[in-house]
Parts: sequence; structure tokens; C-alpha cells
Amino acid sequence: ITQYTDSGTTYRVHTFRGSGKFLVSAGAADVDYLIIAGGGAGAYGYKGSGGGGAGGMLTGTGYAVSAGTYTITVGAGAAMRNTGTAAGDDGADSVALCVTATAGGGATSGGGSGGGGTQSSSAEGSGTVGQGNDGGAGVNTGGWVTAAGGGGGGKGAVGSAGVGDVGGDGGAGATGYGITATTPTYAGGGGGGGWNDSTGETGGDGGSGGGGQGGATADQEPSGGVPNTGSGGGGGYSGSTTYLGSGAAGIVIIRYEVAA
Repeated sequence: ITQYTDSGTTYRVHTFRGSGKFLVSAGAADVDYLIIAGGGAGAYGYKGSGGGGAGGMLTGTGYAVSAGTYTITVGAGAAMRNTGTAAGDDGADSVALCVTATAGGGATSGGGSGGGGTQSSSAEGSGTVGQGNDGGAGVNTGGWVTAAGGGGGGKGAVGSAGVGDVGGDGGAGATGYGITATTPTYAGGGGGGGWNDSTGETGGDGGSGGGGQGGATADQEPSGGVPNTGSGGGGGYSGSTTYLGSGAAGIVIIRYEVAA
């Protein structure tokens, strides 16, 4: 629980990085909220793997609460699979104040934001209106000379399509309430993975707000979404056993005005 003053108004902020309870001991108030679901994982061990989509992100103002206990569920991010697959697992929903943010889609899956496509044979996932955006398309040249996964969608923008052997960038995130007067950026899409039978491939960048970097064979590992941003993980293809392109857990923030 933190407190800050912005433009003459003092706010008390309850931040949930994991599931818990929001207690209103007495009286009633109007609160503002930020609810972000867990991000989806990038695909792994597949030439031109898609990035994971960000968890759905919802904000609201003037939600009336009265004395009682409110259950808060913060969705976990999806872990990257340790087997080669075109798909990535979805994150988990976040629920607070009777509002549900939809889990981010793993590579090729729909969700709050959709995961990126893995090559041209696996379509990108669709985002949920008002919560996020679609992932970008994957591509291959045929014969597996080059391939690239699409970036996962973010709250602020669609994921970019893969081009040649360069993975698509994850979609940008968006700003929301924080624990101070500064408004952080959350819910970026994961970058897509690149592939080239020779050399020179590049993974896509993660979207602003915490999206994971896409990988590129053994030379560039994918990375996971930044914790508690609901961002998607990067797609990758490498000989590693670390499986780093996991989605990030979500977050719930509730704030209300108090006397200075």
C-alpha cells in the first residue's frame, strides 16, 4: 500500500503482484483500477517461432465499493514449453471488482492480445476488443531457407509480421496507473523468432511495456516478459535448455482519494 499526491489530489494505492484480498473496513468509496492478465508464451524449438501476446489490460474509474472483502486474482504468465511446437501456452486471467482481464494468447493463439504466427502455416492469434490487439503473421520462404515468426500483440498496437529471417516486433504496450504519479507502460507483446539456414537472422524486439525479445537459433536467446507487466514472451529457436520466452504475470492496482 502506497500513497502519493498528483495535481493536488492524494491517492492511496493497493498494488497486487499476486492474488489476495482488498478489504474495505467501513464506509464506501469510488475507486480507480488497473487489471492486467498474465502474458502468453512464445513458441520454441521451431523455425520462425511466434511471440506471445500480452495479457488483456483494462482500466476504470469511479467503481463503487462498500464495506466488505473483495477477492483479487492475478493471472500467471505462461511458461515456455520445453518441446518444439508451433504454439505457445496462454497466460491466465486476472479478476478484480467483478472485472475480468483475458489471458494473453501464446504464439498462434487468441487472447487479451493475440500471439504471433509461426511461419506462414500458422496464423496469428486475435486480440480481444478493448483489451489488446492481434499478433503479427509468420512467414517462410519454402524449403526452410529462411523463416520468421510474428510478434505478439500488445495493449497499444498489433504485433509486426515476420519478414525474411527477421522476427516481427511485439506490439507496443500502453500506460496505466502506477504506485506513484508516474504512469508506467504495461502489456507489451513478445518479439518473434528469426531463422536462417546460413547466418544473419534476427529476433524481433519486444514491445514497449515489457515484451520479451525474440530469439534467433543458438546465437540469440529469447527472453521472457518483464514480471508483473502482463507482457508476452519472445519466440525462439535454439539449442538451449533454458526456455526463457515465458509470459509475464499480470498485476492489479486499485487507488482512491484520501485526505492529504
